[in-house]
Amino acid sequence: MELRTLRAFVEVVRQGGFSEAAKVVFTTQSAVSKAVRQLEDELGLPLLNRIGHRTTLTDAGEVAYRRAVAILAGRDDLLAELAELRGLALGMLRLGLPPIGNDALFAPIFAVFRNRYPGIEIKLAEQGAMRLEEMVLSGEVDLGASLLPTRDVFESQSVRCEPMHVLLPSAHPLAGHETVPLAALQGNPFILFETGFALNGIILDACRSAGFAPDIAARSSQINFIVELVAAGLGVGFLPRLIAEQRQRPGVSHALVVEPEMAWHMAWIWRRGGYLSHAGKAWLDLAAEIAGKS
Repeated sequence: MELRTLRAFVEVVRQGGFSEAAKVVFTTQSAVSKAVRQLEDELGLPLLNRIGHRTTLTDAGEVAYRRAVAILAGRDDLLAELAELRGLALGMLRLGLPPIGNDALFAPIFAVFRNRYPGIEIKLAEQGAMRLEEMVLSGEVDLGASLLPTRDVFESQSVRCEPMHVLLPSAHPLAGHETVPLAALQGNPFILFETGFALNGIILDACRSAGFAPDIAARSSQINFIVELVAAGLGVGFLPRLIAEQRQRPGVSHALVVEPEMAWHMAWIWRRGGYLSHAGKAWLDLAAEIAGKS
């Protein structure tokens, strides 16, 4: 059963005859007659009573007409919804975000995106960077935020690159210094993030470059809790400068880590060669626009 035969049949009923229907569907009267006969043959029942130049519906024709109208309306709705998706009037964008940096980096984008595309629903998944990479590859999210460098299976768009700050208890001998060589922290207990956070890799790789393996006193997935552990004197913690500056607290001192420099480079990632929705592309365009203004 083809949509064109349904359309011809419906227009014969609506227009009251074959010649009038032919004008509406932009074909010949014989082509319309052939289409209706084809539909009747396929259904195995007559659909029209042909009385001279007049046509009326049979009982089977009444049922077929009602169903055909619904099918054609559904087809029109489908095309309209797809057009709206192309125009970003409707749809869903699935984003994967890490717990670190959400408020500082991504909250402003959400507000602007929502204002521009109010019909796009945003579904969020918050995970560590390693898990987010898995979710991007499996198609669970359209875009994920992760740290560079990343694997060749991903395309990426830079968001922001920040140096690292060390968080020191106020009683620490290095508290109050503007910069701290990483080697000077050897022997201090480190407070790291939970396993699966890419930030840990940056810290541990830098320690290896500085010639030591840190003593890990505690791990947490919560930035504020890490800051509190530092304030309590349990050890030293690390945050990107942007995030550290938003977590100022009495009893905790911040210093820029040098020798070696440690870079936290956040980026949006998606599957290399994979399909990226119109909403996903619009998000990347907006992210680049906002980054260009900052």
